[in-house]
Amino acid sequence: MSQTFYRKGFLALAVATALGASSFVQADLKIGVAGPMTGANAAFGEQYMKGAQAAADEINAKGGVNGEKIVLVAGDDACEPKQAVAVANRLADQDKVAAVVGHFCSSSTIPASEVYDEAGIIAITPGSTNPQVTERGLSAMFRMCGRDDQQGIVAGDYIVDVLKGKKVAVLHDKDTYGQGLADATKAQLTKRGVAPVLYEGLTRGEKDFSAVVTKIRSVGADVVYFGGLHPEAGPLVRQLREQGLTDVKFMSDDGIVTDELVTTAGGAKYVDGVLMTFGADPRMLPDSKAVVDAFRAKGTEPEGYTLYSYASIQALAAAFTGAKSNKGADAAAWLKANPVQTVMGKKEWDKKGDLKVSDYVVYQWDKDGKYHQLEKQK
Repeated sequence: MSQTFYRKGFLALAVATALGASSFVQADLKIGVAGPMTGANAAFGEQYMKGAQAAADEINAKGGVNGEKIVLVAGDDACEPKQAVAVANRLADQDKVAAVVGHFCSSSTIPASEVYDEAGIIAITPGSTNPQVTERGLSAMFRMCGRDDQQGIVAGDYIVDVLKGKKVAVLHDKDTYGQGLADATKAQLTKRGVAPVLYEGLTRGEKDFSAVVTKIRSVGADVVYFGGLHPEAGPLVRQLREQGLTDVKFMSDDGIVTDELVTTAGGAKYVDGVLMTFGADPRMLPDSKAVVDAFRAKGTEPEGYTLYSYASIQALAAAFTGAKSNKGADAAAWLKANPVQTVMGKKEWDKKGDLKVSDYVVYQWDKDGKYHQLEKQK
């Protein structure tokens, strides 16, 4: 994976180390950016770093935060819970970060956030949607995204109201995120009178889904819903198509919001028509135009969670500035009491650290391997 977006932050840290206890070190506000920087889901870690670095550069150009420049410290958890805890401990104890943007996988964010809570570090996850991220009473854990129990309602309603699904197969990757979202969608389907004809778990890293495709065929499913990430979603949808189930609708979640879906599926023709839920496209907002234009001028498309990460840095900067303190507890208290204008519009949080407004909508992939937000169904 490209390291382009890490170099500025790492260079600043190297200079700080060389200068020892100089005024330069004292003028650094360290913020960790944690997620899968390597491994099957590294595309999301790259999105995180792209957005965070661009936001930090913009804020630093305007004077920084409370007179200090933001320096980013990358933490690679590879979407593995144990590695996420090790990353969290390193960020807290060794790097002495004041805040963290991360993690990505809910199964990583949940245990890592316990470390941050104990260390008094404020954290904002751009992409972890499992309800338990913010349901455990942690005082300084926030989201820049919605929750599974909100996303699942949108998916379930779309399958019933728009796809007119009668025989729905619900699959998941057995992970905290994937299974949690599949369960939320399954619950909404059941509430709407459509009990799934198949509920099946896959294994992360698996590539041969012929057995489950056979089961999907045997139950006569007209819709397949998959809770999980693109490394499994891609091969799954390809094998469905290759085995003749071309009329079966395929729907997934915000875990496939990356062009890497096309790669894992083996080509754009396999993702044509794939549906997914994700927050309303921030690239279409007036608030994001200048930032989006700047990314595109450099040849980068701010897809997926790029702007979510950008907005997370903005929120942290606003909280530290508003609280006139770089302490996590002070920033968290300020953030729960004040709205923040971000690249994604105005954001406000409740006492749990969840956004007060969730904006999940449905997207569809096309024959060129690009995704587009669909008009909201009435």
